[in-house]
Amino acid sequence: MGAGEAAEEVEGKTFQHTAVMPDEVLKALRPERGGVFLDATIGGAGHATRLLEAGSAVQVIGIDQDPEAVEAARRRLEPFGRRARVIEANFRDIGRSGDAEGIEDLAGALLDLGVSSHQIDEQARGFSFRPGTSLRMRMGGTTGDGAPAADLLNSSTEHELGRVFREGDERRWRALAREVVRRRRTRPFSTSDDLVAALSAVLGRRASEQEKARLFQAVRIAVNDELGALSEGLSVIRDRLAPGGRLVVLSYHSLEDRIVKRTFREWASDCVCPPELPECRCRGEALGRVVTKRPLRPGEVEVVRNPRARSARLRVWENSGK
Repeated sequence: MGAGEAAEEVEGKTFQHTAVMPDEVLKALRPERGGVFLDATIGGAGHATRLLEAGSAVQVIGIDQDPEAVEAARRRLEPFGRRARVIEANFRDIGRSGDAEGIEDLAGALLDLGVSSHQIDEQARGFSFRPGTSLRMRMGGTTGDGAPAADLLNSSTEHELGRVFREGDERRWRALAREVVRRRRTRPFSTSDDLVAALSAVLGRRASEQEKARLFQAVRIAVNDELGALSEGLSVIRDRLAPGGRLVVLSYHSLEDRIVKRTFREWASDCVCPPELPECRCRGEALGRVVTKRPLRPGEVEVVRNPRARSARLRVWENSGK
């Protein structure tokens, strides 16, 4: 198994996840300097393992809202003893979680957005568009959460569905929203087949793998309020960075990357007042600097090895301590 790959047994199931752009992440976070690092979406602990292996002065606090990921990460990081701690939580809740004690003065933090290979591949999780998959898509696990993706499709208004599809870069979002509403009048959506059929009907042909992936990603993002969590969580993590600490974000969707780009640019600006104000009334100084003027992308070799990395964009921001 290569660097950055993780495979752990959790309740008889293999939790496998290949870390995306591990060398670029390590270079950006600079673990050779030591300190406490936050992996705010630890998944299979591929990035966390690389950080801990980089030096004995490194400590890692990992967070994930998926209990299976938390269990797998704890098992993988056992050899590092007290240098590693894993918490079950959403990164947006760091400021409200009692378990988050000690998440401060961070030398660096990582947000690896999206879903793991395990979550996509395990049919019970309901992320896949493979035939017969239940429309679940809850990031927090499978226990007692019903079928929230099906609930969204069956209960949202046509306007709300249109927004979900439009934000998911679906060009025919209006027609697709209408088609979903029309179909659910006779039979509620319950499996991947229902949603794929609606998409194919709108397209007038069989939907491609890429088109299905884009649509299912849009529904997943809406079900888990991932954009809201990102907008809130970025500032939560920034406020816990030490001077010189870096925040690294891996995004896989244009809206995610747009939020990160806009947020980093605002933090790096001296003034964020509306242009119509006659004088500055905001903080009047930058909070830090953008390290990556343009997002870093995975190389061809990595994309061949791990096709799910192909849409990744990596951005880095450094805290000035002000």
